[in-house]
Amino acid sequence: MDIDLTVNLGKLVLSNPVIAASGTFGYGLEYSEFLDLNELGGFSTKGISINPKVGNPVPRVTETASGMLNAIGLENIGLKEFLSVKLPQLKNYKTNIIVNFFGDTIPQYVELASALSKEDRIDALEMNVSCPNVDKGGLQFSSDPIVLKQVVSSVRKVSEKFLIVKLSPNVTDITLLAKAAEEAGADALSVCNTFVGMKVDTKLGKPYLANRTGGLSGPAIKPIALNLVYETVRAVKIPIFGIGGISSHNDAIEFLMAGAKAIQIGTANYIDPTVTLKVIDGIRDWCRKNQISKLSSINLLK
Repeated sequence: MDIDLTVNLGKLVLSNPVIAASGTFGYGLEYSEFLDLNELGGFSTKGISINPKVGNPVPRVTETASGMLNAIGLENIGLKEFLSVKLPQLKNYKTNIIVNFFGDTIPQYVELASALSKEDRIDALEMNVSCPNVDKGGLQFSSDPIVLKQVVSSVRKVSEKFLIVKLSPNVTDITLLAKAAEEAGADALSVCNTFVGMKVDTKLGKPYLANRTGGLSGPAIKPIALNLVYETVRAVKIPIFGIGGISSHNDAIEFLMAGAKAIQIGTANYIDPTVTLKVIDGIRDWCRKNQISKLSSINLLK
């Protein structure tokens, strides 16, 4: 029985619903020795800023029960080097390249989106809005629907690329932010980014991370992320990419049943660099066992 795992989102068509998440997959090239990138539905690059960033001081990663805390600080090579060094090496791959990007001000988001949109080989843009807006005293773009709407609409004006907005879960009501992004012109939403957390070294009497707090990811957050996807799917009409603790095909199926059109795998890549391919195979086998010839025919939760 042939299984059609295609996900058709209009301007963006995925061969299957599995995407490697930003921040855990480098620039894609780092994983090319472990798997064939072309077998993925796509991958999202490490977040790109206008200028290179060295990130936070170490230690900046620590393991938790069923998860991981990270405070990398958005370290990256910057726009110029990404376009001149990394992107040319990716042009021979046919998989979807999604470039994650972020800024400290709306003009920075606009500048990045404008430059990235000129590159034919980039298939989609993913806005990381979990960043402090220096023009607003450090308030995160993802915390205020009005500010979020301003930055997304500003980017929309300079880009015709498939535009994904990656939302933060660290808000009172994620659906308000989802609606704001949709109204501003987002083509899809990634739900969700990491949760703010802390771990304390009781022997030394101080946090494990130099930054004190970090983003919690991994299996520990899956039930919460799944619920946020379920809520967001029912609040907007645009597609949702489900993220949060996915490490098996069964996890992925849960998110798809909750209404996500595709899923992103993050922390699990560190445990098994080939996990994305195993999840794809698992989804295909699950569909075959359940007599589902098309992924789009999966029964959704009420």
